[in-house]
Amino acid sequence: MQLPACPKCNCEYTYEDGDMIICPECAHEWPKNGTTSEESVTVIKDAHGTILADGDTVVVIKDLKLKGSSAVIKGGTKVKNIRLNYESDHNLDCKVEGIGAMGLKSEFVKKA
Repeated sequence: MQLPACPKCNCEYTYEDGDMIICPECAHEWPKNGTTSEESVTVIKDAHGTILADGDTVVVIKDLKLKGSSAVIKGGTKVKNIRLNYESDHNLDCKVEGIGAMGLKSEFVKKA
């Protein structure tokens, strides 16, 4: 049986892992019995509707107070090398210079 190509990057070297099919190039996973159409792929967009991808650089568009801390991420702060996180409402994992690793919501950033 031929496995389908990855719907995200079109890699043909996908493999099965339990009930999932996994792409070794982009690490995208989808269910074996599910659809592989483009509609099934979750897309994360910035505040202006631009599609974000792993490794992008974004700019914070407004001052963000950090819970449990007196620190503030100022608007205009550039954040490099983001990682998309589909499981959380804070859907960007990143390191903010001077603050450290954290999760940001994509609605408070714009692609640089």
